[in-house]
Amino acid sequence: MTRVVLLGATGSVGQSALQAIEAGGFDLVGVAAGRDAAGLAAIAEKFRPEMTVLADAAAGGALKARLGPLGLASDAGPAAMEALAAMEADRVIVAIPGFAALRPTLAAVDAGRTICLANKECLVAAGEIVMPRAAAAGATVLPVDSEHNAIFQVFENDALGAIRRIVLTASGGPFRTWSYDAMTRATPKDALKHPNWSMGAKITIDSASMMNKGLEVIEAHHLFPVGIERIGVVVHPQSIVHGMVEYADGSVLAHMSNPSMVTPVAHCLYYPERGAAPVSPLDLVTAGPLTFEAPDEARFPALRLTREALGAGGHATNILNAANEVAVAAFLASRIGFLDISRVVGDSLEALAHRAGPATSLDDVEAIDAEARHVAEGLTLTCSAA
Repeated sequence: MTRVVLLGATGSVGQSALQAIEAGGFDLVGVAAGRDAAGLAAIAEKFRPEMTVLADAAAGGALKARLGPLGLASDAGPAAMEALAAMEADRVIVAIPGFAALRPTLAAVDAGRTICLANKECLVAAGEIVMPRAAAAGATVLPVDSEHNAIFQVFENDALGAIRRIVLTASGGPFRTWSYDAMTRATPKDALKHPNWSMGAKITIDSASMMNKGLEVIEAHHLFPVGIERIGVVVHPQSIVHGMVEYADGSVLAHMSNPSMVTPVAHCLYYPERGAAPVSPLDLVTAGPLTFEAPDEARFPALRLTREALGAGGHATNILNAANEVAVAAFLASRIGFLDISRVVGDSLEALAHRAGPATSLDDVEAIDAEARHVAEGLTLTCSAA
């Protein structure tokens, strides 16, 4: 039976992963979350893994009190998370959001595991470290992000020279048709109303600003060796086509499915085979017309910022990611406006341009991340004062 470790079980992607694991009869041997002891305990009680871990050491006591009487082992803290990520398993699903996933992901990489990566920030902040270490350790990185998983499924590695470009699709988020003036008054409640996907707060805000798509361009750069100039983005409001690969003979291979994260998780769990997943089949007749449009980088400057950071190389994408996490948190707390998110990111990149050298070590990545967060936090105070 396929042994699976799931990191980030209580989040939206984690819940989709649990559906795929249960439906496929996979053996969940390790499970982890951030600080939700009650939610994680309920999952452990149902699936009865060999080990259950909370990243938040302070919440470990509550988890142990719940699981100990049931004879279920638990632990807490960063070291426990890394140990869980490296435990013997056939698949390690990384569904932890944000930069916090980096060290556990590298633990799985160094152990030579097959990693189902649903976290984009690992590659955005440290792709130049993660991917070479994966190659050196014999680890396999399978993309779970719906767009990258879609491209992975139609990407012909043996025809690399014949690939003209890869195309990521974007829903456009809740503000696709909003004017710039209207977006100046957008509230967190407005931004969290995604038209197609049910996701966590941070990624939903990133979708609203289109920063999510910019981060995915950076992620695609590390996953698919086609070059920055051959990675495109189109807005596709229906979220049925998730990714496309265009070939030199004029063929365009597209991956389509209903918008559900269960589909890409199941694909990675079964890969290279295909198995059933608990999702509704796609009916193109009832899906209605499929439309596509160019992204508006004047209203959504995040796409431009991410391309500029990717072009600059080195720590620039790390700085961009850290500043965005700080700015999104400030917006969700109603401390800055929606349009201030991209402003904080752009100003952070400018302020730390001298620090955008090559990433050489994990300690270096973490130091730049901390510095960028400090700078971005200061910039959010300037926005709120204004």
